[in-house]
Amino acid sequence: MNLEPVFSELLVSSLRKWSERKVDECILSISVPVSQTDPLTTLPLIAEKHQFRFLWDLSPGLCISAGGHCQSLDLSGPKRFENAQRFSDEIFTRLIDTSPSPAFSASRILFSFSFFDQIKSNEKLIDDKFSLQAVLPKWQLTAKDGLTWLRLNSVALNPSDVRESVERLWSIREKINRSPVRIFHDVKENFLVDNFSNDWKSQYRDALAKGIDLINAGDLDKLVLATRQRLSLRKPLDPLNLLARLRVQQTNSCRFLWQKNHDESFFGASPERLISLNHNQLLIDALAGTAKKGDDGKELLASSKDLREHHFVVNSIVGQLLRKGIKASHSPQPKLITQGHLIHLHTLIQACVKEKSPLDLVQALHPTPAVAGLPLSKSLSWLRALEPFDRQTYASPIGWIDKNQNSEFRVAIRYGHVRGYELKLFAGAGLVKGSTVEGEMEEVALKFEVLRNQLKLDRVNCSNDL
Repeated sequence: MNLEPVFSELLVSSLRKWSERKVDECILSISVPVSQTDPLTTLPLIAEKHQFRFLWDLSPGLCISAGGHCQSLDLSGPKRFENAQRFSDEIFTRLIDTSPSPAFSASRILFSFSFFDQIKSNEKLIDDKFSLQAVLPKWQLTAKDGLTWLRLNSVALNPSDVRESVERLWSIREKINRSPVRIFHDVKENFLVDNFSNDWKSQYRDALAKGIDLINAGDLDKLVLATRQRLSLRKPLDPLNLLARLRVQQTNSCRFLWQKNHDESFFGASPERLISLNHNQLLIDALAGTAKKGDDGKELLASSKDLREHHFVVNSIVGQLLRKGIKASHSPQPKLITQGHLIHLHTLIQACVKEKSPLDLVQALHPTPAVAGLPLSKSLSWLRALEPFDRQTYASPIGWIDKNQNSEFRVAIRYGHVRGYELKLFAGAGLVKGSTVEGEMEEVALKFEVLRNQLKLDRVNCSNDL
């Protein structure tokens, strides 16, 4: 493959492919290799702060940054997964890829779902209530195995549109090639926080007590209650700086960013694959059960309560796949997996699937008992009743589908939402028989503490956490 493209050849190829289009309003997708660079640190070169920005960081594996809108869809309702798949199919039907490129750099449509299909909240800071956001980005920068490719997606109605797109792509390519590899110099800098609000504790304690009563009475087998902690910041945070830190702290995770505009974004470092679909090979992470502070994992592996919680998740996922006609395999006992300073029980679930759309699988599996509970419908009703806020995109699917129908979706946990001078951290705990209020309070306080420490958020004035 020629890694030194020539402008004239790229233009001729793009015009020829465009002339062979089967629809009038086609989407031109042009890609070129660029000098080896980090999509995380190079994201500001392809998208300014006020634009939509996205990051999917599995480095040293696949790393994708994207920015701007070429095509997008925002909606809510119970048919959001079907509509999202329809949108994806329609976009890829219109898309013309004009230049050969490695499979890892293929065009991708990006998706963010809310936890519930309808967002219900009285909070003043929520501008929209979309339960699905789908974006074919204008710019996509993809790196893997020492190679980096830049892609531009644009609607082309005439030959002049084609030429303009090639010229814009070439200009950004030259800018990236001239720019030295950027490193965030303030990765070790601490961000001062005026206050860590601990008002979550009393409400959460009451919710836990009610949830445990439901478990012990046999109304539910499992319930995963979430809470959030508000942090008042001295100055707005650049989420890219936080993600650069999480790359160091959360090496076994997928760091993600969905930045709606310069003022609002959510980000995290998810250890949990909802689905990974690559050439009909399906991989899913069952992740449930967290070691207590000071436990190296031995107590966790011997904990009947945590093993019960974990097996609920595994059995539910396998059962949902069976209902789709998919027979999955997994090891009989979970293993330990370390995510930063947290240790979890983990089971890898695998299957071979054919003729299954990615979003059909996402719809079947979301939400798993790891973030909701069992039985599912009753658990979701109790989450609405007991959690005094809407989860929005916390614990929801975020991911992508490429033009070959390969895809990956993560569960948006280890999660923060930043807007202006306010940062909200979210965490949850799974309740089963054997759970105690104090034990679950301790687990959630530990998760908050770990995330704050990893983000190097120093408090100025705050009462002690648990």
